[in-house]
Amino acid sequence: MIRTVESPPPASAPVLAAYSYCEAVTGQQARNFAYGIRLLPTPKRRAMSALYAFSRRVDDIGDGALAADVKVARLEDTRTLLDRVRAGKVEEDDTDPVAVALSHAASAFPIPLGGLDELIDGVLMDVRGETYETWDDLKVYCRCVAGAIGRLSLGVFGTEAGARGTERAAEYADTLGLALQLTNILRDVREDAEDGRTYLPSDDLAKFGCSAGFEGPTPPEGSDFTGLVHFEVRRARALFAEGYRLLPLLDRRSGACVAAMAGIYRRLLDRIERDPEAVLRGRVSLPGREKAYVAVRGLSGLDTRHVSRRSPVRQTARRRT
Repeated sequence: MIRTVESPPPASAPVLAAYSYCEAVTGQQARNFAYGIRLLPTPKRRAMSALYAFSRRVDDIGDGALAADVKVARLEDTRTLLDRVRAGKVEEDDTDPVAVALSHAASAFPIPLGGLDELIDGVLMDVRGETYETWDDLKVYCRCVAGAIGRLSLGVFGTEAGARGTERAAEYADTLGLALQLTNILRDVREDAEDGRTYLPSDDLAKFGCSAGFEGPTPPEGSDFTGLVHFEVRRARALFAEGYRLLPLLDRRSGACVAAMAGIYRRLLDRIERDPEAVLRGRVSLPGREKAYVAVRGLSGLDTRHVSRRSPVRQTARRRT
């Protein structure tokens, strides 16, 4: 069971500077993520920025133009840095601001840092060019690069005192990460193809006549691309429905953050479902006003109340009180 840390240790000037660096990285490179975490109180927002900045470093190594063997070496160097953070061996005056911020965040919150090892493992799968035959195969990858981030984030959010069912919070956080990652995969299907990567399971591609890939603005000739997208959208929606059970287990602002980030991706999924071939023509995104609406909806608690009404556990709890 994860509980929120009420009074994180005070941050020194070097630590605050390190956090500022991580927040700048987050704001510049992860607009959807940054949109959600701005709803958090300052200590949690800083910790989430530190997690993002470290994760971004790992992703950038995997996505860069270096030779595969160099990427592997860089990723193992990053794992060594993570070991230093885990051992509490990063000093506040260290020259690496991400390490300083992450080390402080890990001392302030019960963050399961092993999730960052999983992220590194997932990016190594990218470097090796792994492909996935079935959804069960792809889930392994998604749990490394996204489910782990959900569990890491839960370490910062904590669970609400008195909430029932908190023993499943990490499971829900993991599942919500899978939902977000599958949405990402659909959104980036052409961009990934141009980079030589295929994430959708080969069984699914074959079923809908899409094994030829997606390197152009139109689907493969004779394929049922719309059928493929709708099939994956239904899978993602089921993951969202399960992952949203996390919301009633969080405090109001943490729940608002999760609802905002997940809500943005659910609306992306809606757009992809309405016009599947849009993902072959360019990146599908939401306008700022729609993201703002999602944030307001998250703060209002609408999604949390909706999940609470549908949850058998919560309903049972209300009958007993």
